[in-house]
Amino acid sequence: MANPNQMTEAGAESSREFLTFTLGAEEYGIDILKVQEIRGYDTVTSIANTPDFIKGVINLRGVIVPIVDMRIKFHLGQVEYDQFTVVIILNVAGRVVGIVVDGVSDVVALSPEEIRAAPNFSSRLDTQFIMGLGALEERMLILIDIEKLMTSREMELVDEASA
Repeated sequence: MANPNQMTEAGAESSREFLTFTLGAEEYGIDILKVQEIRGYDTVTSIANTPDFIKGVINLRGVIVPIVDMRIKFHLGQVEYDQFTVVIILNVAGRVVGIVVDGVSDVVALSPEEIRAAPNFSSRLDTQFIMGLGALEERMLILIDIEKLMTSREMELVDEASA
């Protein structure tokens, strides 16, 4: 019979860690390896002729970082910024991008058994960017493929706006 400690170690190797955040009533997760840092929301410099979901840019230690408001991007209603609103700075496809979310929850490790395939249904969020649903006790996380989302044709506008 296998040693329980060995099984735990083997299971930990195959699990993936996700930073969880909220947008409205929903909880989302993104691959923790894409996260560079988490900052409080601060004012951004607006760029003319950009889509509504691109709030503008910030100067982060000499790097111009486009800021995307995920609530606007996912059409989740009225955007209100408060003391819990944060910007998650990401390294995605060789570039630095910030996403505005309502709040950050925690980091969770999900085993392959805890990740379910995303259902095919009409949704405001294009399901091609959903890598699955994380089932963690009573919580259900919508797992976003942030790299695929940020490198989509629509998001290439981020590069054009900050160039």
